[in-house]
Amino acid sequence: QVQLVESGGGLVQAGGSLKLSCAASGRTFSSYVMGWFRQVPGKEREFVAAISWSGGRIYYADSVKGRFTISRDNAKNTVYLQMNSLKPEDTAVYYCAASTLAVATIRPYEYHYWGQGTQVTVSS
Repeated sequence: QVQLVESGGGLVQAGGSLKLSCAASGRTFSSYVMGWFRQVPGKEREFVAAISWSGGRIYYADSVKGRFTISRDNAKNTVYLQMNSLKPEDTAVYYCAASTLAVATIRPYEYHYWGQGTQVTVSS
């Protein structure tokens, strides 16, 4: 099993930046596909970005492509989400997730472990 703890959320003005971190427990972090999702009240959880265990395969939602960057440091058991040029529509609770699949996936139901989430609010 793995436990995930997100940090780095907060309030930022439109056009600003935030960097989210997700610290994972357990020795097998490097074997997990990691993803970031977000959710707004009343809406389904939305895929943001995913990264393979090696970092060699990365996927982004079209809505964040070119603005967000996912990365991981397996030595630190941590995955990051650098968010630049933030927009008010990026406001959501952001969740980190881990999947035991062999390949990166954008489907939330293919992730087996989830963090508690961190709030990101972008003001206009």
